[in-house]
Amino acid sequence: MKFRNRVVIIGLWFAGLVFALVAANKNEPYLAVLRGTGNIVLVVTSSVVVLVLLLRGSWRRGFSRRLLVLLWCLPPLLMLGAHLTFELRKREVLQVDTAQVRSLGPHFMVGYSSVSAVTVLAEKGLIGGIYVSKHNLRRKSAEALKAEIAALQDKRRAAGLPPLIVAADQEGGIVSHLSPPLTKLPALATLVEMTLDLRKAKAEEFGRIHGQELAALGVNLNFAPVLDLRPEAGLNRFDFNTLIGRRAISADPAIVGEIAQAYVHGLEAFGVGATVKHFPGLGRVRADTHHFSAELGTSADELEASDWRPFREVPANSKAQLMVGHVTLTAIDPDHAASHSKRVVDGIIRNKWSYQGIVMTDDLVMGAIYQHSVCDAVVEALNAGVDMLLVAFDGAQFYRIFACALDASRQGKLDPAMLRQSEARLRRAFPGD
Repeated sequence: MKFRNRVVIIGLWFAGLVFALVAANKNEPYLAVLRGTGNIVLVVTSSVVVLVLLLRGSWRRGFSRRLLVLLWCLPPLLMLGAHLTFELRKREVLQVDTAQVRSLGPHFMVGYSSVSAVTVLAEKGLIGGIYVSKHNLRRKSAEALKAEIAALQDKRRAAGLPPLIVAADQEGGIVSHLSPPLTKLPALATLVEMTLDLRKAKAEEFGRIHGQELAALGVNLNFAPVLDLRPEAGLNRFDFNTLIGRRAISADPAIVGEIAQAYVHGLEAFGVGATVKHFPGLGRVRADTHHFSAELGTSADELEASDWRPFREVPANSKAQLMVGHVTLTAIDPDHAASHSKRVVDGIIRNKWSYQGIVMTDDLVMGAIYQHSVCDAVVEALNAGVDMLLVAFDGAQFYRIFACALDASRQGKLDPAMLRQSEARLRRAFPGD
């Protein structure tokens, strides 16, 4: 009996510490799944445990038992503190003056679950675009989502602002985030074994199907195609979410370029822009940037001759945008991931390649960035010449990430010339109605 009681007490101490840790970090993206109902369960469970401990006389059984009661009182208090921190930051962002909104807002694209929250951001000009995914289709038809997007665009026009960029992630294969209701097409990699003419024709057909369906929904930008080269067989990868081996078209850069170029032309036929990804390439990378930092130690000369060929050629022959991932090119800038490296974005993409289209980051909520200094990454990305900062997986992180840019702007840490050049690129790429 005594042994069982000790086990129960030890379990309560351990569970209490876990509950307190979760409550204090309720706003973190890894805990997004617990928001709403999960938070209610946490508070109710903590309250019940405290009540049971008090009814069993724990408060009268010595110092350690009193500490246990206090520990279980902590989760609701810590959750309240985290919530207040979030609301204060949100309030600060929503009250930003017009000049800073115009300077910073166009550079942010957010995913969302709350239509009312994203409507406020859109009306105020705090964002330049939205990202829609399967989360926006839960218990909702394609027509309902189309009406939702149209209503947001109407709000923008009424506020005298340019239309929102509306993006989706509809590659085909395992990344078909709007299927259903949109057509689920095979991955572009399935076309590799066809003859040259047939695979190009088929790739363009895939692009036209995606383009037509996305445009009908109100989406004007697709996060596709993937230009990463297929990883070598036997590469020891820690790849839990990216799954680049199943998404990459081919290990041959020429074939990747041919198929991707045709697909992009198919998209553009319906006014939907393409976004080639994930420069500098994930085919040689072991770690999954959704969770970990990742390094690419290959020399720039070797990458230019292989992995980077499609990234350079496809945008040069289309209006495709370029998504930069969170991989560190150790031979070029060992201290910064490519997504916020001036040596990479300004030095290679802008100057060496003369690319003047839109450059956007991969999701800033990914572990490779968010688990480190996300504020530094935001400031460095804007100063490097990145045009769009993507906050996709957990749109609630927008307030923290925008606050980073806002504080930097107030302290004079943002490069005005870079921001002006970026604004000009955005106007050229998305001129509005």
